[in-house]
Amino acid sequence: MSSVFLDAPRRLVDVSIDGQTVRVPEGGTLLEACRQLGIDTPTLCYLENLTPVNVCRVCVVEVEGSRTLVPACSRKAEAGMTVHTDSPRVRTSRRMVLEFLTSSADLELAAPEVRRWIEQYGADPGRYGPPASPRAAGERDATRPGEHHPASGAEAETVAQPVKYDNDSYVRDYTRCILCYKCVEACGEDAQNTFAIAVAGRGFDARISTEFDVGLPDSACVYCGNCIGVCPTGALMFASEYKMRQAGDWDESKQTVTTTICPYCGVGCNLELHVQDNRIVKVTSPLDHDVTHGHLCVKGRFGFEFVQRRAGES
Repeated sequence: MSSVFLDAPRRLVDVSIDGQTVRVPEGGTLLEACRQLGIDTPTLCYLENLTPVNVCRVCVVEVEGSRTLVPACSRKAEAGMTVHTDSPRVRTSRRMVLEFLTSSADLELAAPEVRRWIEQYGADPGRYGPPASPRAAGERDATRPGEHHPASGAEAETVAQPVKYDNDSYVRDYTRCILCYKCVEACGEDAQNTFAIAVAGRGFDARISTEFDVGLPDSACVYCGNCIGVCPTGALMFASEYKMRQAGDWDESKQTVTTTICPYCGVGCNLELHVQDNRIVKVTSPLDHDVTHGHLCVKGRFGFEFVQRRAGES
């Protein structure tokens, strides 16, 4: 039997990273090469099922001969490259990025590794001063490009604002938003192709917004929830999770995750049911599933309430 290649074979290139030589397929990224060597490389805007957009800049590495630091998540590995992932220049850049993010956004619900990186790089957001008072509802959305007001310098500007809770499916807590663009990518070409959200504004006034800042029920949103599935900080959250957190009932240590198949159609999407106290509290999908790649539709993501309506319960 003859072999059939599903894709053209790629030649391997040798790259030196922190004094170690690694062989990676041509076209692979420096991040993939670092992970192949087991080098811990921070990422916030990168996800395997999304196109790299290079916005968080926390994964930058130093390539000999390059004028600037380069984002490891998108820079392609080239034969003969010499890369440094822990040089003073890299550590300084990563520390400042983490300081800027933690001083302006609430990262309390970010993954545990984010807090480890903050400690590892010695990030000290407190040196920018105490956080400024939260903005009033709609105030950040009303800012216009080019209209900047001088800061006092005594406080650290933040993105703090009231939670947007205008539908029954999920909430938008942009106090936690770091503008990683993941939700925009998932809503756009990488998954849903709905384009209900985008980045509005410039500079520190940049924010995630619907068209003309209308509420979600009046926007193009189809409530697939793929933006929630990729959000790294909890800025986008299931309404069920938000209400449980507000009541103090959310406890991941008591939750189990069961993998099953979505019952709504014949596509065969894998679902991960997160269950606490014998009730489904949220639904996700594995990134490595070859059908969903982590993405779902509105039925798969939110259509679990009928399971909760057991006989004899209100």
